[in-house]
Amino acid sequence: MSEITELAAETLHLQRTARVVGDPRILIIDDEAAIRESLDTLLTLEGFTVSAASDGPSGLELLSRNEYDLLLLDLALPGESGLDLLPRIVEMQPNLPVIMITAYGTVGNVVDAIRAGAENFVQKPWDNEKLLADIRAAVARHRAEEEVVQLKRTLKQRYNFENIVGKSEPMLRLFDLIAQVAPSRSTVLIQGESGTGKELIAKAIHANSPRKDRPFVPVNTGAVPSELLESTLFGHVKGAFTSAVTAKKGLFEVANGGTLFLDEIGTMGMDMQAKILRVLQDRRFMHLGGVQEIQVDVRIIAATNVNLQDAVRAGRFREDLFYRLNVISLELPPLRSRREDIPLLASHFLKFYAEENGTETRSLSPEAMRIIMDYEWPGNVRELENAMERGVVLSTSRSINPDLLPTQLTGSTYSASLLDHQPNASLFDLMEEIERRIISDRLERCHWNQTEAAEYFKIPLSTLNQKIKRLNVEVKKRTRD
Repeated sequence: MSEITELAAETLHLQRTARVVGDPRILIIDDEAAIRESLDTLLTLEGFTVSAASDGPSGLELLSRNEYDLLLLDLALPGESGLDLLPRIVEMQPNLPVIMITAYGTVGNVVDAIRAGAENFVQKPWDNEKLLADIRAAVARHRAEEEVVQLKRTLKQRYNFENIVGKSEPMLRLFDLIAQVAPSRSTVLIQGESGTGKELIAKAIHANSPRKDRPFVPVNTGAVPSELLESTLFGHVKGAFTSAVTAKKGLFEVANGGTLFLDEIGTMGMDMQAKILRVLQDRRFMHLGGVQEIQVDVRIIAATNVNLQDAVRAGRFREDLFYRLNVISLELPPLRSRREDIPLLASHFLKFYAEENGTETRSLSPEAMRIIMDYEWPGNVRELENAMERGVVLSTSRSINPDLLPTQLTGSTYSASLLDHQPNASLFDLMEEIERRIISDRLERCHWNQTEAAEYFKIPLSTLNQKIKRLNVEVKKRTRD
């Protein structure tokens, strides 16, 4: 069976079996208790799970914390009306069907509600059978749409690009862009902070392109000394310079028919930028010291962690080269803006380094997971990978606790939370609170065994007891001998 046929069969299987599990959930927002109770009874008897709120703010709070299949929204609410709330509801859950309920139905109200995103409009007193029919139809349609969305997500996650891990919206959009861009021969500019995985994206584009069986040649232009970069990229003839005892091909020739990945192109000098521009325009170049033009068929993918438009304005980067490179631009999101991918990435790296080191797969303790979710990750995915490798190498059990994480993670957790909650505290108070938290955390990890905690801190037990008393650290009963 071909790969395409297998994918089609898998898609059909998923379409047949994918479904949203659990009873349909309905939210009622109405200020009349009798109406809420009447609807609750009617819908519960029909097998729906019902939540209710008496005003707009309470309803929005429920929407922010839960997913629903339908919203029954009263038009005349105290404070903000149902029509006022509707745009915010649509923003929070765009696909949620909304049925407006009111005792004062007018053509104008109906038109306004539909324009604002409502699916239907029901007037009090309503006919139970008709209302239930409308609700069943709206819920069925919503669940069918959700199944399609879930199917697409499942397929994307199952058939995503090798070694690029992510299920967040920014990454799913990036996967779509890669799939669109890869088959073309257009130049691609990948922009993103250091450590976001720009080379992985470049490899994914190459691997999903018609050039996949030809070379993928990466070069970090910022790591090659400027006096050697021209020879590295274009090659040289014998005698071109003192140490050129033999002729040598450049990376453009090595990548012929394939892809050349120019990483950190923003660091390239202006003279070299002019030479790169000429290759992009003419697909021709000459060896250093040579006189014969060489024609190549190379796709260029460039990457940078600096804002090239700012560099153009500052006169550090050629504007014409920027526009040549910026045919298709991909922006890699920093890890802090796609936090839902952090557990997935951590699990991926823990499994990878466990296999590489011949150990059992490790997992993060709940406290360690909380720390990595709260951390800002200035080094992005590369920093997370290093942290997980460290945890695998240093751990002696299957669980990785916070003490095996790099100190910049655990330290920032304390300081960030303290500054958020005690913005006006003195330095002395902040240091005391940090010490209190560290001691409390260690005691909890030692199952409240103070002797073990004192040994960890490398201080006498009497000193630890004095600190516990002075800092008013709560000590619970030991849970382990």
